[in-house]
Order: sequence, then C-alpha cells, then structure tokens
Amino acid sequence: MPFPPLWKNVSDPRDPTKILYSLPALIFAGILLFLCRLGARRQIGYLLRNPCSVALFHRLFDVDSFPHGDTLEKLFRRLHPDAVQEVVTTMTESLIRKKVLYPYRLFDKAYVIAIDGTGTITYNRRHCPHCLTRTRQGTTTYYHMVLEAKLVTPNGFAFSLMTEFIENPGENPHKQDCELKAFYRLAQRLKQRFPRLPILLSLDGLFAGGPTFALCRRFGWHFMIVLTEQDLPSVNQEFEALSNLVPENRLSWHTGPNANTHQVFRWINDIAYTDSKRKEHSLSVLQCLETNPGQDGTLQTTRFKWITDIRITNKNVVELAEKGGRMRWKVENEGFNVQKKGGYGLEHAYSNHPVASKIFYFLLQIAHLLAQLIDKGNLLRQTFPHGLGSVKNFAFRLLEAWRNVIFPDRTLDALLARRLQIRFDPG
Repeated sequence: MPFPPLWKNVSDPRDPTKILYSLPALIFAGILLFLCRLGARRQIGYLLRNPCSVALFHRLFDVDSFPHGDTLEKLFRRLHPDAVQEVVTTMTESLIRKKVLYPYRLFDKAYVIAIDGTGTITYNRRHCPHCLTRTRQGTTTYYHMVLEAKLVTPNGFAFSLMTEFIENPGENPHKQDCELKAFYRLAQRLKQRFPRLPILLSLDGLFAGGPTFALCRRFGWHFMIVLTEQDLPSVNQEFEALSNLVPENRLSWHTGPNANTHQVFRWINDIAYTDSKRKEHSLSVLQCLETNPGQDGTLQTTRFKWITDIRITNKNVVELAEKGGRMRWKVENEGFNVQKKGGYGLEHAYSNHPVASKIFYFLLQIAHLLAQLIDKGNLLRQTFPHGLGSVKNFAFRLLEAWRNVIFPDRTLDALLARRLQIRFDPG
C-alpha cells in the first residue's frame, strides 16, 4: 500500500498556503524516529538532518530540509487521534485481507487477539486532567495507561489492531478509569470495526467473569482466559473434583528442541458456572503441566491453566493450549517489552501534550509493525544470511544507511517501482 494514500482520511488542520512539509512527510519522519530507535524527539536534530538524509527526504517529499522534531509535535497536537488510530488498524487489516496471516489462524479459522494493558508515561505531578493517580505512603503518582488489542501469531508477530486509552474524564472523577472499563469500550469498537472477523480472545485472569463470557457469546467470539487459583473458586474446585473421574481427558507428550519438554494436559468440559448476576455459563478448563530441564540439570515444572468456551478433545488440546492460551504472553514479550526495552521508548514522553502523545504512540505501533515484517521477511534473510545479531543492530544499520547512503535518482526509482514477493519466517 503506497504511503501517502494511507493518510488521505487524516485531516490536516494547517493553512495550505503556509505548509512547508506535507502531512505524509511529517508522519514519515515520525515513523523513522521509531524505526531507527532514536529514543527521543530531539535526536532528530542530531541524527536525521545531515546532508545525505536531507537529500533522500527531498527525493521522497520534494522539500529541501528534514523537519525538526518540534515541527512534528506542533502538528501532532492538532491531529485527530481517532483518524490516526484508523490508519494503524487499516495496516493490520490489510495483512488479514491479503491473507498474509492465514497460516497463523487457530484451527485454520480464528485470529488470536490478545488484550492486555500497560503503563506508558509516569509523572510525579499532574500532567493533564486525564491522568490516573495512585497514592502510596503519602506520595501521589500520576500516570497513563493503554489497553491494547494485538493480533498475535505463533511465529512472534504482535500487531496492534486497536488501542483504548485508559484515562480519567477530569481531575477529580468519582471513580477512576481502569482496564475492565476500557475492555468493554475496546470490545465494542472491535466488534463494530470487524463484525465478521473470526476471533479468539486471549486474556489474563483480570477478565475472568460473567460479563466477559456474556460479551464473547453475544459477539460470537471464542475466548481463552488465564485461570489462577484465586479466580472463580467454584470452577477450580469442580475441575479438581472431576479430573480424577475422567482419566481419558488426559494427554502426555514431548515437544521442543530434542523433545526435552514434557507436557501433560488435563481438561474438563461442561463445567457450570453461575455469575454474580445469576447468569449461567458452561465452561471448559484446560491445565498444562510443563516440565523442562533447568540450567543446573534439575527438572522444573510450570503450571498453565485456562478457561474457554471451546469444547476440548484429544485432537484440539495441544493447538488450543499452544496457539490459543499461551499466545497471551506474546502481547507482553513481543509487544510491550520490545517497545519498552528494545529502543522504541514506549515509556518516554515524546510529548507532554495529551493529543500529540497519542499520535506518537500510534506512530510507534506503525514502526513496530513494519520492523516485525522486515525482521521476519525473506528479503532481510537474503541480504544478511547470518543475521544482524539483534533488532537494535537492525535499527543502527537502518539509521546509518539513511544518513550515509546516496541513492542516484535512477536507482531509487527502480527500487520504488520494483514488485517484490515477501515470505515470512513460519516460526
């Protein structure tokens, strides 16, 4: 999909007669900020305004300079976040529509959408009227959070599909916003935007309850939710009571490198659960005991446990656990952790303006999507058959290429006109 048309539905509020940089040009500069892992807006002035960078930017956008970071922030204050959010959603949607993600569907049908929240920016004083607050030992912290719906796959993709900002309506709300409230808003938006998309929600134990079960049933979604010993006591008790009575609901097998990972699955179907509103639900519980050799050679066992609306059998239990339940951790590992610790600077305040900060957040999601496609694509493997060592090394190479490589017009035109077929690492 060409770059400028992606932004055709994002209104530019500036006076057209006073514009030096087009909207796509400034958006591109913002995405490049994250692709090169610059870590701060001011780094644009130090690293992206050299002659070679300016020449390449001129070739792409017909301007004679590279925009300053403050120029980006000034425009981003005036953009509409919903319009930029739609661009992020459209990019992931295009991968679905073009069947790029078909091989990663659960049971060759459902896309696994992991929903989870994370903190983004923290302050020791109020940043804006929408700050969440937390007071401990007399000290108040002001912070912001987001709830992300990410499309996750077994090979490690974690693409932002939709974002819900967790924020208070004003400085002194009767009740603060929270992940659960944001979840219901996000789910409603997700259903409206993708009314026919086959979805399995992969969630943590915070969402284990009657309202989530009812919502998924109403929307036609499947779910797998982490079940801890503190969640739904009656369901846990019934699972333990019935497990020994149905020994056929058990599967043991070895997997992993050299088959040194031993997994034992147990499951119970048709567990009746009545929620606090007296609504009845029929659930299945799946438990996996996974034993691996530790670094010292001793065996270490980890327990995973989920509730789901899917009936579990010997034929689907492994895929359901591995490609359904355990996908939730990818929103943390391949998603939030990479964006926080991999150079993207998710927890850095790229702007203190409440609107501009959201725009930078969305551009970070776009950059992360593009970086994942590059990292797992066959073109990178062909160019660097021995790899680059880390994603940070890729960002460094990209930055140095942008700053130092001179492309003659004919070469650049040939690159932009070239049609390529990209294949992805199956994982």
